[in-house]
Amino acid sequence: MSLQTEEDYIPYPSVHESGFPLILLPQFGGYWIEGNNHELGDSAEPDQIQPLSPTTHKLESNSTAKMYRKHFLGKEHLNYYSVDGALGNLVLSMKYEEIGDHEDLRLMLRTKLETYHDVIPISCLTEFPNVVQMAKLVCEEVNVDRFYPILYPKASRLIVNFDEHVISNNFKFGVIYQKFGQTSEEELFGNSVESPAFVEFLEFLGEKVELHDFKGFRGGLDVTHGQTGSQSVYHNYRNKEVMFHVSTKLPYTEGDTQQLQRKRHIGNDIVAIVFQEESTPFVPDMIASNFLHSYVVVQVENACTDDVLYKVSVTARNDVPFFGPPLPDPAIFRKGPEFQEFLFTKLINAEYACYKAEKFAKLKERTRSVLLETLYEELHINSQAMMGLGRDEDKMENGSGGGGGFFETFKVTRHVSISLSGEHPCLCALLLCQMAHQLLNVKLYVVLCSVCSILPCVCDIH
Repeated sequence: MSLQTEEDYIPYPSVHESGFPLILLPQFGGYWIEGNNHELGDSAEPDQIQPLSPTTHKLESNSTAKMYRKHFLGKEHLNYYSVDGALGNLVLSMKYEEIGDHEDLRLMLRTKLETYHDVIPISCLTEFPNVVQMAKLVCEEVNVDRFYPILYPKASRLIVNFDEHVISNNFKFGVIYQKFGQTSEEELFGNSVESPAFVEFLEFLGEKVELHDFKGFRGGLDVTHGQTGSQSVYHNYRNKEVMFHVSTKLPYTEGDTQQLQRKRHIGNDIVAIVFQEESTPFVPDMIASNFLHSYVVVQVENACTDDVLYKVSVTARNDVPFFGPPLPDPAIFRKGPEFQEFLFTKLINAEYACYKAEKFAKLKERTRSVLLETLYEELHINSQAMMGLGRDEDKMENGSGGGGGFFETFKVTRHVSISLSGEHPCLCALLLCQMAHQLLNVKLYVVLCSVCSILPCVCDIH
């Protein structure tokens, strides 16, 4: 696998030239490219296109986020909480496990930056540790005098909700149609007529669905009033719902050179597909967007025949780490279920990788810190209340009177001001709104939108 960086910059060719790669780097860099070789020789013989191995199509996942549900929930264990000057609020889960003659301590420690998980054989310890020592076993930086026991009966539900707030089974990706000779954002978003080759590719991607009263994941598209078009493309991949924002299916506005109705959706996606029929290179900075961090460019050959081939290149911003599965060499695929499996895995992994980019990582950290603080307060107040030490108004405010719960009574007014004080408030608001929707918390979602006063195109993510 070879990646191109800014040192490989090639000046943009004349639109009438051919033989150029699918993607060209921007003049001032900032992106990397995977998949530079698309040469098959004189004929596309079967042995020149490497078969895909399904074992390489591994979806990235946050395995730690599922550990509490798998190993602790519904089983005998203990939970504790404390505050560390550097690590922030701490929530520790401890479980004693015995398999035959083997004794272990399974530990999970949640800090404002990450969650630590480890299994410690008791035989490796000189004596049975106290709770502070347990915390230090999984994170040496812990510096607290004591932990407090969590006595709230509903604590496990709150903890599992916190752990799994990072898990999503819904994805939305842009699909941009680039015709021969088109080199600007206005031209890309101005396409309204779909060629037979593009229609064939959309049918390959997924099912064409009527948006009116659509019951699946809608990715921010209007399913009531038809304001985002009448149709879209949808696919359920490994129980993950994927809605595509297809540029040609979003409303076209006469006289609007920027086609804001289209850009409001695709420009707020994180990953997009660019479909090409002929050799006109795509340059990532053609589209101005704070959100789009990666593009998968697909160029067709032998369209609408029995031997359809797709050339693929991938580009992402420099601070996005490489993501698999890696493209074969040459990066050419035959149309079929193997390529569809590869493509969806690549798209989903691309989005996960983009969350590690600096812009999203800071917002993720800020959001996690807010949620952990709220979890800590909920656990503390309700544990105090169980011992008769909490005030009635505190209990009501934090959800213990009326069946609320910590997500339901999220202290939005205080925390949103913290979260939105950074360089990109709309990005942070989007992540909070996405989280509110994924948790099915309409109350939090509505309050966030009203407090942030951000554009509907940013808030309308469900």
